[in-house]
Amino acid sequence: MWKWTRKASALVLGLVVLAAGVSCTSEESLGPSTEQPSALIAGTVDNVATALRNLHLLSCSTQPYATSTRDVGPEGGTITVGTHRLVIPAGALSRRVTIRAEQVPGNVNSVRFSPEGLQFARPAAVTLSYQNCSPLMLLKRVVYVDEKLRILDLLPSLDKVFAKTVTGSIRHFSRYAVAW
Repeated sequence: MWKWTRKASALVLGLVVLAAGVSCTSEESLGPSTEQPSALIAGTVDNVATALRNLHLLSCSTQPYATSTRDVGPEGGTITVGTHRLVIPAGALSRRVTIRAEQVPGNVNSVRFSPEGLQFARPAAVTLSYQNCSPLMLLKRVVYVDEKLRILDLLPSLDKVFAKTVTGSIRHFSRYAVAW
């Protein structure tokens, strides 16, 4: 009996190894990829374009117009506008800049920062509230939008569901909104 069990185990093990070997052989495993770098870049661009098409701005009740202005320099600083907040870390700016933040009314929670196009040496963090938005149990993201609220870019974001805020990492000033 013992010899039969060992032979059966050896047979099963042999079949598993054979199956694994067959499943691992394909044209892809025979050598390096023949795909050109430009094709890989095009594929990445297509993936980003698809991701942007699948994003939607979160529907919200209108927030009142609010504005806040503050001088921020190399030491960094925080600006609160309405229910939203911008944190600029130390070292992000090389000189003092007068920053204007606007909470823009509408059916989308969005903020506009100026001077338009201001670049940061270190990323700043914008935290957008979505407490006044429709309950949606999907992760929220911060997106870069134009003035017609077309989504231009998806930002690295952290959704704090219980606080109903989403924080995104930004490198320049423009307009930002909450998407899902």
